[in-house]
This record gives sequence, structure tokens and C-alpha cells, in this order.
Amino acid sequence: MYENFRRRKVRSETPGLDILHIIIGIAVVVMAVFSFLDPAEYMFFFPVIFLLAAVLNVVSGRYRYHNAKDRGQSASAVVQTVFGAFFFILGIVSAISIWWR
Repeated sequence: MYENFRRRKVRSETPGLDILHIIIGIAVVVMAVFSFLDPAEYMFFFPVIFLLAAVLNVVSGRYRYHNAKDRGQSASAVVQTVFGAFFFILGIVSAISIWWR
């Protein structure tokens, strides 16, 4: 009996991107709630929130850039990637100011 053990190929990256959005979105909401309930105790969540936002923007920008059909969509993908870089820098600055004071 022949069994097909090959993995089924996903036709696009969209389901993976959606799952990433859901997981990071839930994590950011939970961390934001804890951060605003007691900011002194959960201050270390702020850099993590910024870094997760950076990851989300860079991954979404990459996805948009590779699936762009015209120049306008490519430009919006670049802008989103720049926002991701901004959030990354903001997360690093926030981490330095919180963890090394």
C-alpha cells in the first residue's frame, strides 16, 4: 500500500501571516493591559510591545512588497517597513532606558 507522506504545500503565505497577526495581536493586548494596570511592575513589557510591533510591520511590509502589483503598492510596503524599523529603534531605546538605569 502506497501512502503519500509528502507535506501539503500551502498555496500562499496569507494563512501564516494571519496567524502571526493574531498571535502577536493577542500578546500585545495582554501585555498592554498588564502594563497599564501596574506600570511600575510591568514596565519591561513596553520594549517587548514595541519590538513585536516592529516584527509585525516588517513582516507585513515584506509580504506587501513581494506581492505588489504596481509602484504605489511597493511604496506603501516600503513605508510600512520603515515604520517597522522605527518601532525597532523605539523598542531598543525603551529597553536601554528601562533595563539599564
